[in-house]
Amino acid sequence: MTTQPRDAPQFYLTAPSACPYLPGREERKVFTHLVGRRAGELNDALTQGGFRRSQTIAYRPACDGCRACISVRVLVDEFRPSRNMRRVIERNADLAGEMRSNLPTTEQYSLFRHYLDLRHLDGGMADMTVLDYAMMVEDSHVETKLVEYRRRGPDTGLTGRGTGPLLAAALTDVLSDGLSMVYSFYDPEEEDRSIGTYLILDHIARARAMGLPYVYLGYWVEGSRKMAYKARFSPQERLLPEGWRREE
Repeated sequence: MTTQPRDAPQFYLTAPSACPYLPGREERKVFTHLVGRRAGELNDALTQGGFRRSQTIAYRPACDGCRACISVRVLVDEFRPSRNMRRVIERNADLAGEMRSNLPTTEQYSLFRHYLDLRHLDGGMADMTVLDYAMMVEDSHVETKLVEYRRRGPDTGLTGRGTGPLLAAALTDVLSDGLSMVYSFYDPEEEDRSIGTYLILDHIARARAMGLPYVYLGYWVEGSRKMAYKARFSPQERLLPEGWRREE
């Protein structure tokens, strides 16, 4: 009789549900649990294989007859910001990002709630309570950080910390080969800053400084306006059936 090691992952398949990206389609996901001493190693391997993490779950789409969700990772060393992206960097030059432990705070939740209420009130996360938010941030068995963004202060050059109210935050996994952006949110009233774009640009710069070759952006879905922005960060690699393929 064949047996599996006690810590070998077991995979499960969800029931069909409405696709959040393409109207009129259904989605299914294959998932496993990220727990135990090998959680970090497993998260690395699964992310490289197109999975995403949500708390202690790693999942990827497994939809019947559809392969629209494509994993995307930015090639950090070769990336050069476009003219428009350079303007975004300049508009946010007054911000400082501090990479901290993944500890939830009431200030974070207040900003998170404000972001959902103004930008994603009809989304799947709209009903998240403060306890739900805390679980999203701290329920992780892998190396997870939270990058907080505030305006620069007089001591930022020495401490690396901003000052004043929280303007944006990004929940980020640190992998062996890159940074994986799990979830980010920001003050929706600062729309002129294009903060969503800036957070990705900042993570690319952070990965480069850390000597990591990739920034994982999750899924790009052709035909979905929600995911179209990810194609702008190039050169990038997209995970196809034959493996990771470079796209300019």
